Amino acid sequence: MVACVSFELLIKYLAPVAVFSVPGEINIDFNAPPPLGLCATAVAIHGYKCQEFDVQTDDGYILSVQRIPEGQAGGGGPNRPPVLLQHGVLVDGVTWLLNSPQQSLALILADNGFDVWISNIRGTRFSQRHVSLDPSNPQYWNWSWDDLVLHDLPSVTEFVFKQTGQKIHYVGHSLGTLMALASFAEGKLIDKIRSAALLSPIAYLSHMNTALGVVGARAFVGEVSPQFFLSFGALNQTAFFTISPTMFGLAEFNPKGEAVNNFLKSLCATPGVDCFDLLTALTGKNCCLNASIVDNFLKNEPQSTATKNLVHLAQTVRDGVLSKYDYGSANFNVEHYGESKPPVYDLKKIPHDLPLFLSYGGQDALSDGRDVATLLDSLKLHDVDKLHVQYIKDYAHADFIMGGNG
Repeated sequence: MVACVSFELLIKYLAPVAVFSVPGEINIDFNAPPPLGLCATAVAIHGYKCQEFDVQTDDGYILSVQRIPEGQAGGGGPNRPPVLLQHGVLVDGVTWLLNSPQQSLALILADNGFDVWISNIRGTRFSQRHVSLDPSNPQYWNWSWDDLVLHDLPSVTEFVFKQTGQKIHYVGHSLGTLMALASFAEGKLIDKIRSAALLSPIAYLSHMNTALGVVGARAFVGEVSPQFFLSFGALNQTAFFTISPTMFGLAEFNPKGEAVNNFLKSLCATPGVDCFDLLTALTGKNCCLNASIVDNFLKNEPQSTATKNLVHLAQTVRDGVLSKYDYGSANFNVEHYGESKPPVYDLKKIPHDLPLFLSYGGQDALSDGRDVATLLDSLKLHDVDKLHVQYIKDYAHADFIMGGNG
C-alpha cells in the first residue's frame, strides 16, 4: 500500500486551493475524436475526455501537450485547479499513464477534481517538430536541460496559465524536478505556479550509485573536450555541438538506434556493471513494478534526447554543483556566458514562501538520499509550513510513477 500513501498524500497536498474564474470561454469540443497521439493511445481508451495541443517555444520547437479536463465520471468545469505533469529524461508524458486508471497519477488527479495537463519536452516522439529544423538536422539536437528551463517549461506553463486563468500546481519527476528547481532559482514561473511537487528530485547527482549511470556519465564527460571538437573543425561555440558531440558521432541520443545500442553494450561490458535488468541497472531496485507494467513501459519508452543534454547531466555528476552547460574551455564559456565558468543555479534564491513537496525513496540509485540532503540544505531557509518532505524506504526511481500498487 506504499504507493497509495504516496499518491494520497500528494493529492491532499494539492487539494487546498483558491478558486478563480476563467476569463472567457475555451471553445473546445472534447467529444470530437482525438487525433492519433497520447490522447488516443493512452487516455481516451480508458473513457476519459482528452484534448491535444501544440505549444511553440520562443526558439521554434513545437511541443505536444495534452489536457484531461475531467474525471472518468465527468464533472468538468472552469474552476477545476490545473495541474501540470512534467516527465523525466529519456521518457515522455506517457509515463504518467502506463498503469490502470486507478494507478496512473494523471488519471487519479483527474478523478479527484483536477484539470490535468501533460507536457512532452522537445525531442520526444510527439514533440519532434520545429518551425524550420528537421530532427535529421544535428542543429535540432543542439540543446541541454538549460534550454528546457529557458524555453520549454516557460512556454508550456504560460500556455496552461492563459488557457485556465489560474495558477498551476506543478508535479515533476526526475529531470522534471531539475527543470522546476532551476527555473524557480532563476525567478521564472513564480507568478504562475501555486505549488510544486517534486518526485525523485535530482538537483544534485554526486552520490548517484547506479553502476551503469556512473560509467555512462564518465564516458560522456570524458569525451567532451575542445581538442575533440577542434579535430572536426569546430572552431566556435555555435559549431561546438553540431559537428560530432560524442564518440559515436550523434547529436541525437536515440536509445532504440544501433549506434546507442552499441554504446550501451560497451558500457555494460565494463567490470562491475550488470545490465541483465537494464531498468534496475539505471534506476535502482524498484519494489513495485510488475511484469506487465515493465512490458508496457518498454513498448513506449525510452525516448530520444539530445546527447548534449546527457553530457550536461554528466557534468552535474562530475562537478557536484548545479550549473549551466560547461562548453569545455574558458574561452568557449566566455563566448557563451561572458565568464570563464558556467553560471550556477542558486537554489537558495527560490522564494521561501513557494509551497514545495519533495518525495524520495530509500532504494533510488539516481536520487540518492545524500544528494537529497544537499538539496534540502539549500532549502533550509524555506518557510517551515511551505516545505513538506516524504521519504519512502522501499521506493526506487521508477516506483514513483509506475508503481503497480499505486
